[in-house]
Amino acid sequence: MLKRLLSCVREFKKPTILTLIFITGESVIETLIPFITARLVNQIKAGAELKEVITTGVLLAVMAFVSLGCGATAAFCCARASSGFAKNLRHDLYDRINNFSFENVDKFSSTSLVTRMTTDVQNVQMSYMMVIRTAIRSPLMLIFSVIMSFIMGGPLAMTFVVIIPVLTIGLLMIGRKAMPAFRSVFRKYDRLNESIEENVRGMRVVKGFSREEYEKEKFGAAAENIRGDFTRAERIVAWNRPIMQICVYFNMIFVLLVGSKMAIEGNSYGVDVGQLSAMLTYGMQVLMSLMMLSMIYVIITMSAESMKRIDEVLCEAPSLSNPENPVMTVADGSIDFDNVNFKYSAKAKRNSLSDVDLHIRSGMTVGIIGGTGSGKTSFVQLIPRLYDATEGTVKVGGVNVKEYDIKTLRDAVAMVLQKNLLFSGTIKENLRWGNPDATDEEIVEACRLSQADEFVQSFPDKYDTYIEQGGTNVSGGQKQRLCIARALLKKPKILILDDSTSAVDTKTDAMIRAGFRTYIPETTKIIIAQRVASVEDADLILVMENGAIAAAGKHEELISSCEIYREIYEQQTKGGEENE
Repeated sequence: MLKRLLSCVREFKKPTILTLIFITGESVIETLIPFITARLVNQIKAGAELKEVITTGVLLAVMAFVSLGCGATAAFCCARASSGFAKNLRHDLYDRINNFSFENVDKFSSTSLVTRMTTDVQNVQMSYMMVIRTAIRSPLMLIFSVIMSFIMGGPLAMTFVVIIPVLTIGLLMIGRKAMPAFRSVFRKYDRLNESIEENVRGMRVVKGFSREEYEKEKFGAAAENIRGDFTRAERIVAWNRPIMQICVYFNMIFVLLVGSKMAIEGNSYGVDVGQLSAMLTYGMQVLMSLMMLSMIYVIITMSAESMKRIDEVLCEAPSLSNPENPVMTVADGSIDFDNVNFKYSAKAKRNSLSDVDLHIRSGMTVGIIGGTGSGKTSFVQLIPRLYDATEGTVKVGGVNVKEYDIKTLRDAVAMVLQKNLLFSGTIKENLRWGNPDATDEEIVEACRLSQADEFVQSFPDKYDTYIEQGGTNVSGGQKQRLCIARALLKKPKILILDDSTSAVDTKTDAMIRAGFRTYIPETTKIIIAQRVASVEDADLILVMENGAIAAAGKHEELISSCEIYREIYEQQTKGGEENE
């Protein structure tokens, strides 16, 4: 796991190494300063001349400035290295997520992936920064200070033989108790973010049913739950400070009492006033180093769960991948389903599609109709290989979809999904998702065919009108027509409309379909619809029920032979007559 995470350092190895070098320099100088200061104190006590005092003072001043320079340079390099590491880590996570299939995304959930790319990366960045700076400085200071303590203080340094094991055992116990609490917090963060996303997206429904107070209470309960877990974890971690303070005061009392006694009784112990002052300084350095190490331990304890969560994403292999020698061209828009069965998860008890056997010629218009959960969307998602069939074979252009380069296949298939999505940006920028090289004339033509040009021209900025995130400043019908135009600009071999004209009136729907016949006659068109009127002029209509094709044929054939289709048709036409 650490090897995978550290591979994200890449071009920021240099500032990382420079941080370590300058931190080492700072640590060495800081441990030498008390040694020279002790010599100065002893020289003054022995009656040194002013010249010696000034020389030593200048040396101490130079060392202090060099130490300050090393510390400042290390801080700059550390900030650059840790920020760059976090940038690369986010890039690798985002790159991995973009290669995920829908199956992979379903496994983690979108909100969990967002939390891992934000909160978890931030935690790991903090740990990295602490490790390359403080986690190097503190052990060096600890080692150097303990060595200098034995050199300067002799027997007095034995205090550290007691203090260091006590602190180490205490910190390990604190970390062991705190880890489960932090682990539980991050799982609850996922659920909290999921609740936020759900409520922000469904704000109109929440307000429509006046459920604001209920949602506030639900969110408050989730936030309180997280607060409780963090409080328990922080309460455990808080023991770190009193344990540290006990050790600090024990060291000070021991050095002052025992050291003073040694200094007063004479030089047989090799302890003088200078050594005593140095021991106090080294004692504080040792204990401050231990305190910093305890902070690092706590932060690493907190971020360990974040590291595991990030590593889960980095280790997740996309369930869909290119073959070794992929097919790079799609011959035509013909589609073949050969005894296809499909389920979204290996753990699922029943298939979403069962025994689908179907052959569609290139250029045909195919309508699909059926109730909710009948498998319509599952059927079309297998064509651009958003999922792989569990059993059987799906072919496009006479080639198994698993043999294509995924990008090549998906470039040949345009889908207008049930949930239409526009991105923040101008109308032109959104439409060029279908074809980045599309000219203004091609954009206008596609919008005319999708019946979008009229309302776009009514905007003050026309095609330069800015679309808010999610397309909230256009209506549902306008959004659908813009998404259809975007798909048309792709000039695909297969066009799939997944109930994507539900928000437009029947007249506009008919005009869009008429445009398809003239603009993309050779493109295979698959139209999923709830209205019979949207599919009745199709070359082939599929009636789906419980994941299987219950009937297939033209409108007139199905009226006479398929009870399900006839009932839908009669309900819709009778409903229309009653409304008239």
